[in-house]
Amino acid sequence: MLGILSALRLSYANGYLASIYELVHADLFADFLEMAEHLLENGYKDAAAVISGSVLEEHLRKLATKSGIDLLKPDGGPKRSDTLNGELSTAGAYSKLDLKSITGWLDLRNKAAHGNYAEYDRQQVILMLEGIKHFISRTPA
Repeated sequence: MLGILSALRLSYANGYLASIYELVHADLFADFLEMAEHLLENGYKDAAAVISGSVLEEHLRKLATKSGIDLLKPDGGPKRSDTLNGELSTAGAYSKLDLKSITGWLDLRNKAAHGNYAEYDRQQVILMLEGIKHFISRTPA
């Protein structure tokens, strides 16, 4: 028992448990992205856009926490995803190119969530889903 506790303490001190935490997040996000992919393949582009965009938003919150960025505004309300996106890019969590891609994906997700279905097409959702999957794999939280 002492050996296990010692190994856990050493793993925590060396940051290995954070990596396990990131793997669990990645696995959970992958499940939701698979659901979005399944919906998209079956003609439900709008639901796929909302689900994949929601995964992106949660990933941004996890990245913000990892980067020491507060999730709340000074008045105590939650920060918008686009605000976190800008702060994460400024903090160096990812590039300006990623910032711009994320801005587009968040816009598409909002269009889907608010019923503006004619403002985007299936191919844009395919690109969004692939882009989010690639972004999450390159930028673990």
